[in-house]
Amino acid sequence: MRAYGRDLAAFAEFRTASGSNDQNLDDIDQLLVRSFVAALNQRRLARRTQGRHLSALRGLFRYACLMGRMQSNPAESVPTPKVEKTLPRHLRPGEIEALLEAPAGRAGPLGPRDRALLELLYASGLRVGELVALNWRDIDLGARVLRVVGKGDRERMTPFGGPAEQALRQWLDAWEDVFRPRGGNQAGRPEDGNLEPVFLNRNGGRLSARSVRRIIDRYVEETAQAAGAHPHALRHSFATHLLESGADLRSIQELLGHASLSTTQRYMHMDTGRLLQVYRESHPRAKGA
Repeated sequence: MRAYGRDLAAFAEFRTASGSNDQNLDDIDQLLVRSFVAALNQRRLARRTQGRHLSALRGLFRYACLMGRMQSNPAESVPTPKVEKTLPRHLRPGEIEALLEAPAGRAGPLGPRDRALLELLYASGLRVGELVALNWRDIDLGARVLRVVGKGDRERMTPFGGPAEQALRQWLDAWEDVFRPRGGNQAGRPEDGNLEPVFLNRNGGRLSARSVRRIIDRYVEETAQAAGAHPHALRHSFATHLLESGADLRSIQELLGHASLSTTQRYMHMDTGRLLQVYRESHPRAKGA
């Protein structure tokens, strides 16, 4: 609320400097609002900050219209400055290895859980919400594939590799020591087909997405080289490393469960040197240059 108050005060100062009557709202038009946004841009304020200023004006003028002080909202049709799109954070292979090895220092059954969690996130590119929703019957350890229902209730089959399989099997050995079935009834092992969650919290219930973020934050703090990472960074890294190794975008789109290829294209992190190398090795007119 304080920020919105400062935003409105900034507009009042701009309006006074432009020679307007502070007591009269009739002289506030779309041109004045556009000029104010342009002035914010000249001050090199972030576009998100500019958008907040504009949102504060829209709210104020909407209220003034309801009170009969203004006939129309002059800020309503002024476009919100587009926020600059930044590339998602991804980890390099060395950072990934350090992060995956970090749970080895955690004693008890939660160490294997954390290792399996990290391995599977990186090996499959799952969203955190998809990860915590997994039940054991969704995973075929022998075939190294899992079934997941993603956004828009789109179901997909996602493969994973040997390290993730091994980590999951080690966690499965410790799983029964942590699991607490509802109602106190003793359930069989997960491979019997029960709808039991794969990843548990320390109390034996299903792990939450917030807990996954805390777990990753813990290991990120322990491995300084991975500083700045978050759960989605493992998904970004999964896609980026596949792309850098030659996988095509359509295949990556399927693995990520994206409805649109344009969403997948945001995961392109190939640096200039790598792009030049791919071009020189692949384009017929680049060879011999």
